Amino acid sequence: MSGDRDVVLLETVKTHRARLVSALLFGELDERRLVNDNVRRLIVSLVIAAVACAGCAGTSFVLSVLADQRAAQSQTTGGSGGAVPVTGSPSPSPASTDVPDPTPTTEPR
Repeated sequence: MSGDRDVVLLETVKTHRARLVSALLFGELDERRLVNDNVRRLIVSLVIAAVACAGCAGTSFVLSVLADQRAAQSQTTGGSGGAVPVTGSPSPSPASTDVPDPTPTTEPR
């Protein structure tokens, strides 16, 4: 009879420890998260990520359009006003130089 009491006591302690560990890991029974709650969190996280991506893409597009407008404006004003061209320094065209071309334009017959 005393052996049964020891076994019952050991089973009770084992069950109590298991309940404490599960409460520590997962919270109390009425506070434990359901699968539906985790799915809701996943969906909200995906929506927030999509909004962040759209914001980054929109910002990049607007900055690109502004840079293109700035480059077009500096080309139409002739580069005056201290504006630095976005694409780099322009190279002079061969028609704008006054030096004659050393290669002959006519072919020998």
